[in-house]
Amino acid sequence: MSERKGMKQYPEWVKEQVRERIAAGETQKQLSKELGISRYSIQSWCGLRPETKLWQLAPMPKGRPKKNKTIEDYEKENKRLRMEVALK
Repeated sequence: MSERKGMKQYPEWVKEQVRERIAAGETQKQLSKELGISRYSIQSWCGLRPETKLWQLAPMPKGRPKKNKTIEDYEKENKRLRMEVALK
């Protein structure tokens, strides 16, 4: 049987332990070798990666970005709504 593909999920207590040990002065390389966790994961958990710092400051909005409406868009919508009201 092949192993499960994708990222390995670690329990929160492991992440917290890694954060504490990094704060205590252990290196990412030491922890990576000792615990078998990638340095990338350690950096992400500790907020040492540039992209994780950005996520922590301002989380990304979910979904597709909204289209900026122009005056013409509002005029078209207004016309459509007036026609709907006239039909009722």
